[in-house]
Amino acid sequence: NRVVFMADGRIVEEAEPEQFFNNPRSDRAKDFLSKILHH
Repeated sequence: NRVVFMADGRIVEEAEPEQFFNNPRSDRAKDFLSKILHH
């Protein structure tokens, strides 16, 4: 399984789900996740 995070029609990041949600690499993904996930 892979997560593909896209913005503006482009792939910004692709990773295993655990890595993407626990340690996203891109600033765009970090910003997005901070807005939708509430730990």
